[in-house]
Amino acid sequence: MDRVYRHLVTLLVDKFEVDRDLIAPGATLGELDLDSLAVVELYVTLQEEWDIALDDSTASADLTVDEVAGSVASLLDDPASGREAAR
Repeated sequence: MDRVYRHLVTLLVDKFEVDRDLIAPGATLGELDLDSLAVVELYVTLQEEWDIALDDSTASADLTVDEVAGSVASLLDDPASGREAAR
């Protein structure tokens, strides 16, 4: 999951202009000033970049950075998805 977490941090900084110093595993997307539209955009971006199917109905500003990274990592590790995350 470390690789996924690092990629998520880079994405938040580069695309969503979040201050890297504010990003922590327990920080919620809302605390990082991502509104509901930005959260959905984040999910869409992650789906496209990792070629996975995240459940958009779970996209919420209440999710932590660690929860989002965990969701992506679990999909990448799922044998049914045909993908495997490098750690």
